[in-house]
Amino acid sequence: MGKRIYVGNLSFSASEDDLRGLFSAHGEIESVKVVTDAQTGRARGFAFVEMATEEEAQRAIASLNGKIFKERTLVVSEARQEQTRDRGGSAGRGGRPGGGGRGGYGGGRGTGRSWR
Repeated sequence: MGKRIYVGNLSFSASEDDLRGLFSAHGEIESVKVVTDAQTGRARGFAFVEMATEEEAQRAIASLNGKIFKERTLVVSEARQEQTRDRGGSAGRGGRPGGGGRGGYGGGRGTGRSWR
């Protein structure tokens, strides 16, 4: 498996083909992924490039970090390991499932109000 590179501060007009052209001068490219917004499909301003070897990746990072590309100064670095996110329900917020009994119609706690 190759080495993943993070490419930040990317022009919203940059395509995967543009990045292939830019990175190919530094070695063999395994994959390129411009990250887009799931709802709008618009580029989010960053991408990931996977180079075939560690040496090629380090060469690309050293050469392209800080380089101006499509009128933007690129931030190019090793991609960090993807972290999993907890997408659970309300149990992860405040440690109480269901919000701790504060929601709904009052749960018969003697609020003195009539709920219809």
